[in-house]
Amino acid sequence: MKIMLFLILMSLILAAGFLLVYLWAAGNGQFEDDYTPSVRILFDDPLPVEEEKE
Repeated sequence: MKIMLFLILMSLILAAGFLLVYLWAAGNGQFEDDYTPSVRILFDDPLPVEEEKE
């Protein structure tokens, strides 16, 4: 029975840790730009620079 209480306590601590990390990321603006990732595939990649041959 003690192991069940220990596992429940550890899962609650882990869940609280994930919640804190999420709130920290949301507070620092990690989820602000929701437009650019959806259109990034449409942007052209720069052309590779060819090395000069002798």
